Amino acid sequence: MALDPQLLDILACPDTHHAPLEYDESAQTLTCTECARVFPIRDGIPVLLLDEATGGPAGGDARGGAEGKRSTGAGDAAATEVTGSEP
Repeated sequence: MALDPQLLDILACPDTHHAPLEYDESAQTLTCTECARVFPIRDGIPVLLLDEATGGPAGGDARGGAEGKRSTGAGDAAATEVTGSEP
């Protein structure tokens, strides 16, 4: 099932960069032109959820690691304050 060309014109990656997506009709996927995340199309509906994407900046897992979280470094200072130990 092909996606409507007008829909493809307005769809964008849900990450903060909102880059355009490339449509692969045979694979039924949308690929971000900036971060390379691959979003599935299920029953003709694009699933633009970062947790459902594959590939991307984390090298195979769009969630950013084993626990599904990316470290921003902000929690390191909080842990130091609470425990009193240095990281």
